[in-house]
Amino acid sequence: MPNRPRPRFRISRTIALGVFLLVFLLSLLVSLRAAPPSAASFRFAILGDRTGDAQPGVYEQVWKEVAAENPAFVVSIGDTIQGLNDQTAEAEWRAMGRIWQPFQRFPLYLVPGNHDIWSAESERLFRQYAGHPAHYGFDYGQTHFTVLDNSRSDDLPAEELAFLETDLKAHAAQPLKIVFSHRPSWLFDVALKNPQFALHQLARRYGVQYVIAGHVHQMLHFELEGVTYVSMASSGGHLRLSRAYDDGWFFGYALVEVHGGSMDFAIRELDPPYGKGRITKLTDWGMTGAVKRDSREPAMAR
Repeated sequence: MPNRPRPRFRISRTIALGVFLLVFLLSLLVSLRAAPPSAASFRFAILGDRTGDAQPGVYEQVWKEVAAENPAFVVSIGDTIQGLNDQTAEAEWRAMGRIWQPFQRFPLYLVPGNHDIWSAESERLFRQYAGHPAHYGFDYGQTHFTVLDNSRSDDLPAEELAFLETDLKAHAAQPLKIVFSHRPSWLFDVALKNPQFALHQLARRYGVQYVIAGHVHQMLHFELEGVTYVSMASSGGHLRLSRAYDDGWFFGYALVEVHGGSMDFAIRELDPPYGKGRITKLTDWGMTGAVKRDSREPAMAR
């Protein structure tokens, strides 16, 4: 029987096909990881102030607990460094980089606070270490986020209001919208149920659902004409006045679950030794702290 030639071509074609399929699957995996987010459901975390007068160990514990929740990204409401001194500011930002280093996998969006920006030099440093301007906007899935800069004014300057309107108009098609600023320039108007101020009028016009600030280190919640206003609890800055949990004075953060066209806020107090690990809803808080709940519905513990 004559010797048949070895099927070199068939073997080569099989190997080539296998290599092609492997490369295709790897490319698909990379593209899926690199693709811009489009999922209707995701979670993100909101951190309160780290300063003024940062309490040792608290901010670091916040990051450990947040990382365990694996959020898509983190928004920090401002007062990241103690600041207020051009000579020491860069060293403080470098120190923050060392704190953040273990958590680099989580995109971080900083809101500029009065301890972060107080001069032209401090604004330059903020831009350098934050990686974005003092005011900016970004999308995640079907949600648009606007960050405003009122670091040097208790009010929202005219240029910030102009930026806000331009940004909201450009993203009018996004079904969910959140506005962040460090100082709650809206606090007195909202507490007095006065809708006649520029920020609220823009929020109503462009369908903003949430306006969130920090600065006072107290957990507060307000509703005005369909817009929810939130003052974040501290994520490291010293507690004031009564320092009582029910008055809104505690160390923690918010974990926000986005489901299609809605958001659910879980207000999380830190675990011991910095808290008791209590978890509440946004609606458990009002304009003076905790809303009195039925004794049969206590705040959840972890």
